[in-house]
This record gives sequence, structure tokens and C-alpha cells, in this order.
Amino acid sequence: MRSMCRRQFVATLAAAVPVLARPQALLAAADGTRALKFVHTHTGEKLTVEYAQGSRYLPDALATVNQVLRDFRTGDVHPIDQGLLDLLHGLTRLTETSRPFQVISGYRSPKTNAMLRSRSEGVAGRSLHMMGQAIDIRLADVPLPKLRQAALAAGRGGVGYYPSSNFVHVDTGRVRRW
Repeated sequence: MRSMCRRQFVATLAAAVPVLARPQALLAAADGTRALKFVHTHTGEKLTVEYAQGSRYLPDALATVNQVLRDFRTGDVHPIDQGLLDLLHGLTRLTETSRPFQVISGYRSPKTNAMLRSRSEGVAGRSLHMMGQAIDIRLADVPLPKLRQAALAAGRGGVGYYPSSNFVHVDTGRVRRW
């Protein structure tokens, strides 16, 4: 059993090494056109969107992203942090994914956050989800440990790892991990 765990750890680390060796891929994300693909796991909505060209963000595209990443429980829409979108774009480059981000939770209204917090100790009272600065995601073609390693390598905010729930949380708050 112990050697099995070691083998899994070594395989996970080996998968992460190429990601860790290319953090400059995030810097390249600011050049040219930036696009993202989403599929919302709760609503079934799909979106492929070019949201920025160079340093210019596209208002209509951002409005569409805000709509797809809304609080699916209440329907409340809130602006999503452009830095979060750039972080996600960087993660597509670091992981070399060809698939959309599977969104578990994007924006969360204070009402939804309070409800979730009453049901779980793992929900922050001042969650960055309520400010449009956090998202819970997974990628169909990227193992969860590799997605986590890419997010950590980006060094651009918080990274929460939830393997039993099959998602990674990323945000644009201070750099931290859990």
C-alpha cells in the first residue's frame, strides 16, 4: 500500500513538472486575443468567448461571461474580475487544455453564501465568490492534481484543493493555499 501511494505521488509530481517549468506562459497571456471556454455544471450553459484583445477588454463579452457565471441559485449577476479571467486564460496555457472549464461555482450572492455557510464549515463568510473574484473549476482533460499545480505555479491568488468534491478553487485574493 505504501509503495502504491509513493507511485501515485511520483506520477502526480511528474505530471506537474512541465506546468511548473512554464510559469512564463501566464505572462504571454496578456499579448493578443484572449478567449475562454466554459460549461456550467448546474445550468448546462456553454460559452466560448473572446473577452479581450491586447490590453482592451470587450464589454459585450464580459457581460456574457457575467451572465453565465451568475449565481445559479438566485439568478443574481455580478461583474467577474477581469484578473480572474486572465488567470483562467493563463491556466489554459499552463495545462495545455483543449476543453472548457467546468464551472461548479462562479459568482455567489451574499444570500447564497450565507445559506452555504450555514450548511458547511468550509464556506468563508467573506468569500471572494461574492465579489466575482473566485471560481470553482475542473477540466475534463486535465487531472485535478495537475490543475492544482498549475494554479499554484501561477502564484496569482488563492488555490483551494477539493479532491473529494472534484474541483479546484482559484481566486484573485492574496496568495495562499488550502
